Amino acid sequence: MPDRYNPTADTAAHPARTELAHRCRTLTEARWFGLTVFAVILGNAALLGLETYSALVADWHRWLRLAEHLCLAAFTIEILLRLAAHADRPRDFFRDPWNLFDLAVVLCAFLPVVRENTTVLRLLRLARVLRTARFLPQLRVVLVAVARSLPGTLSFLLVGALLLYVYAMVGWVFFAHHDPEHYGSIGRSVLTLFLLMTLDGIGEAVRAGLEISRWSLVFYASYVLIASFVLVNVLIGVVLTSLEEAKELEREEPPAPPAQQTSPGQASDEGRVPDQGHPLLDRVGALRHALDELERELARTAQPRSRV
Repeated sequence: MPDRYNPTADTAAHPARTELAHRCRTLTEARWFGLTVFAVILGNAALLGLETYSALVADWHRWLRLAEHLCLAAFTIEILLRLAAHADRPRDFFRDPWNLFDLAVVLCAFLPVVRENTTVLRLLRLARVLRTARFLPQLRVVLVAVARSLPGTLSFLLVGALLLYVYAMVGWVFFAHHDPEHYGSIGRSVLTLFLLMTLDGIGEAVRAGLEISRWSLVFYASYVLIASFVLVNVLIGVVLTSLEEAKELEREEPPAPPAQQTSPGQASDEGRVPDQGHPLLDRVGALRHALDELERELARTAQPRSRV
């Protein structure tokens, strides 16, 4: 009978890699490690703010550069530890988008072109502040919701741009001669109506329109009703729906299995793999147990018949 597949075969083939992954995973999953990285991120954000004061930079330039190098060294060590924590399963590291984001932010700081460009380097340093989302679940949910709402937001922008263009043309036709400052061209009309979308200055616009024609009240009333109420509420609905979906994804995300170290040859009775809390392994174990019970029951019923 062929040997059954043992999920720990790959682990047994690389015991050193498994030991390294176990030790690094225990370190990176510790609470103090996450709090330390979070503190370094906040310190990096504070450094970015301090560098906006020219007098402070002139007096403390050397210390600020040293603090920046220390932050970069801390981030580099952290990402190397996270990579080592997945030494036994490297693909799992690259399946997490947050890991890819962290790796890209750290690696870009070592690129020659980026290091020579001060503006790009500051923007990349600013991107490190976004890494706080890894340690703040609510912020992570909001960022995921924003990303999931992009398709609906693009559709909203297309509809809003079409509506804005139509009303801008109508405004140019009726108000161009009387109010060239706001409706003298299609560009000025679009800018005026875009600012009115926030209802800022709508009273002055209505009073100026009534001096031209009473029909301007219909123009502004219909525009405010459609643009400021209908479209804005549609956008809010899209964002709220994406937020609920992001919360559902956060709830459905399986918890990380506890870090356990097992020797390559360690196994329970009858060649079973130790329970690691994996749902698939639990189901396979329950199925094998049921088959064993069925074989015993069939053996018991077959013995009386053979005696007869």
